[in-house]
Amino acid sequence: MDFRTDPDAPLPPAPDPWAGSDIPSRRDGPPFHMTEMIEAEPAMAARILERLAAAHGGAAELADEIRATALRGAPTVVTGCGTSEHGALAVVEVLREAMRTAGLPWRLGEPGGPVAVQALEGALDDGLAVDGAVVIGVSHEGGTWATNLALERSQAAGARTALLTCSDHSPGAALVDIVVATQEQDQSWCHTVGYVSPILAAAAVGAHLSAETVDPGAARALLAASLTGEAIAATERLAQALANVDRLIVVGSGTDRPAARELVLKVEEGAHLGSAMRDLETVLHGHLAGMDARTGLVLILTDPSRADERLARATGVLRAAAEIGTTTGAILAAAYAEQVPADLTPAGRLVVPDATRAPGLQGSALPGAVASLLGTAVPLQLLTERLARARNINPDPIRRDDPVYLRAAEAAG
Repeated sequence: MDFRTDPDAPLPPAPDPWAGSDIPSRRDGPPFHMTEMIEAEPAMAARILERLAAAHGGAAELADEIRATALRGAPTVVTGCGTSEHGALAVVEVLREAMRTAGLPWRLGEPGGPVAVQALEGALDDGLAVDGAVVIGVSHEGGTWATNLALERSQAAGARTALLTCSDHSPGAALVDIVVATQEQDQSWCHTVGYVSPILAAAAVGAHLSAETVDPGAARALLAASLTGEAIAATERLAQALANVDRLIVVGSGTDRPAARELVLKVEEGAHLGSAMRDLETVLHGHLAGMDARTGLVLILTDPSRADERLARATGVLRAAAEIGTTTGAILAAAYAEQVPADLTPAGRLVVPDATRAPGLQGSALPGAVASLLGTAVPLQLLTERLARARNINPDPIRRDDPVYLRAAEAAG
């Protein structure tokens, strides 16, 4: 079997000449490929940030392009599909913070500010790529049809284009002006590295924009914190509590929204459990009627901005869930964990350590959005992997090893 024995070893690059990945090799039990990818992420994060810190590489070039685009009042648009769409949402959160620090337009909808668009919707929208915009695709392997179509049409409309990807010789890379290559490819189809990589790439671009360092050691330590024995045991307890629910609701706000969406996707493709994402306030406006004691709920709360308001509404959601009798757990930043009563998360909680530095300061901590997004990445991924174990499922093939689901994928074209 092709087991990885060293989690610190670099992951393989994309094949050269480029080819789309094959279904991962079959494993009848853990460690799955997904398990190994999660374990590889801390060391990988440090390597990617170190590579992309180069003054004349793709990350620096993209930062210059974003700066010039913002100063002329044109938008930065980020697009992707699936895990990469959630990566695109995360990239926008990271860029907004970096652009604000740099004194550039950063508010959503503000001329020059960044915005995320789903790839097919972007490809079908003739007004997406106005002349002077920069359109950034997120595609781990660089072969996603809808993302490449959005990039192709954007460039034809007069936009500058870029791609955050693992390979600089993919079909998507051939379409764009700027490639930010992370160089290490996910080995599971239940992508984890494929979600973390664009966050790291955006963190590097943001560092070039804001002139504030993103410490590779801090990123590595934050990701590794959720892989300690105590953290894994907490994850396994939460997974066991959720293993037999009929469906899962994931709730998030602010920079936790991409993570909440990603957890839903991971649970559906990796653990085969129907799930839905709800915004923090939205869940209270009618959706409670569809929940009962057979429903699981996971709250993600790590965004440090406007903490009092987010905490108040989050505890309101948890109190409502308690009245209904849902199986409720949470992924919480340490500061929130101290304030959310334990009896409101009876299924368990995963606590993310504080890795956020004060705005405008350098040092070994991370910008707030980067810390929030990286801090929740391993917890949501490991929860999925342990939930798959509890449900006796191999998460790697995302059900494409079942002829019915393989035909379904082929039928979709």
